[in-house]
Amino acid sequence: MDNITLLYNFSDYNISVMIKELKHYNLPESIDDGNRSITNRDLYLVEAGESEIERGTQWDSGGRKESNLLVYCTKGEGTVYLEGEQVPVSGDQFFIVRRGDIFSFFPDPKTDCRFLYAGFRGRKVKHMVREFSVVRNLVPSVNNMVANREMLFYEIFNNLSKGFHDQNIEYVNLCFGHLLATFIFASRTSDDIADEINPVMRRALSFLEKNLRKKLTLNQISREVGYSPTYFTTLFRKETNYPPMSYFAHLKILKACEFLDYTKMKIKEISFRLGYSDPYYFTRDFKKKMGMPPRQYRNRIKE
Repeated sequence: MDNITLLYNFSDYNISVMIKELKHYNLPESIDDGNRSITNRDLYLVEAGESEIERGTQWDSGGRKESNLLVYCTKGEGTVYLEGEQVPVSGDQFFIVRRGDIFSFFPDPKTDCRFLYAGFRGRKVKHMVREFSVVRNLVPSVNNMVANREMLFYEIFNNLSKGFHDQNIEYVNLCFGHLLATFIFASRTSDDIADEINPVMRRALSFLEKNLRKKLTLNQISREVGYSPTYFTTLFRKETNYPPMSYFAHLKILKACEFLDYTKMKIKEISFRLGYSDPYYFTRDFKKKMGMPPRQYRNRIKE
């Protein structure tokens, strides 16, 4: 379900809620525990989506949650009421609502808010409970060795749009497990790991981040750190789970999303800014990674 404005009335608050569902997927209930693989029984997704919440309105859980809910704020700010506490929330912060809890979120009167969210269950969840229900900051750095969270969400969306066959669901749940880990162990995957990164890797990642405008080759990157392309690729994959050029391509698309979300730059200009000589190839790569072309990505709020 995409691009639908939902109107709810909450008599307790005497207020109408305007939520625009940019993306929303409910996984079918027919996928029960008996038919799940061992991996998926441990941790599995039940819903996922992206929502825009208009200023001056309210997002409410509509009663006690039947599953745990990861909520990631990507734009705006407001206040969440969770477990009897009132906590401010803004961009690059997240919280997790435990199964059986209720929550309400009120955007700041001056700004709309955008959230990525995922509902989940599983046998391992009870061991993670102590990590939940705390509003936490995220360190927005490509140097924390964690794949971009928004990209992981969109990878999940893209695959859910292809259907709910067994192999697809298996892949989606594995992606979600990685995504959830980057949140609940956020402190471990930012400051702590930044200090532990191999100095060669730190130099390589910094080099990639500073040269998004260029068409770098594997030889250029490996030469920068003083290793052969073969050895450097092995080291890079061991540390990031990505080949160097694939990781570099992900960084470019991440920067493209930033340009599309927060500037009025033309798509042609963005493609040149990111080292593409032809906007066609930029659009092709963007669609491959994000599941939609750049223009649709930019307009997803307006539709």
